[in-house]
Amino acid sequence: MALAMSTPDPAQTRRTAADAVVFDDAGRILLQHRADFDMWGLPGGSIEAGETLNDAIVREVKEESGLDVEVVKLIGAYSEPEYTTTRYPDGNVVHYVSLTLECRVTGGSLRPQRGESKAVQFFDTHDLPEPLLRDHLPRIRDALARREAAFIR
Repeated sequence: MALAMSTPDPAQTRRTAADAVVFDDAGRILLQHRADFDMWGLPGGSIEAGETLNDAIVREVKEESGLDVEVVKLIGAYSEPEYTTTRYPDGNVVHYVSLTLECRVTGGSLRPQRGESKAVQFFDTHDLPEPLLRDHLPRIRDALARREAAFIR
């Protein structure tokens, strides 16, 4: 099992990704239990060619959770290799630039989709599940800061 590494391997690929922070009316945060790493994390993924950032995050949240969302604001841009370099189970190493967006639910129904998610659930922000992807912790902390200006890390 691989995660963002403290001493990154040289990345074979650099991609731009989008992660969503989705809060429900009770202030709980949406997390998905990822099938690839068998860990909890924010819904999201790579921005595909020809796709806007907004389109990518709406698509990813729908694919992984069943929820329809709209973008509220940019939480931050993350590119520190320590927190954005990932080794996948197949050995592929990718260095991401991750744009994390706060989103609001507009519809849909909460359920895991397409085999990417083992589970999706809203969690109290003081009681997050384990194991949680280490590279998502700074993004969650930044979202909880509720700062108007975006973080750049």
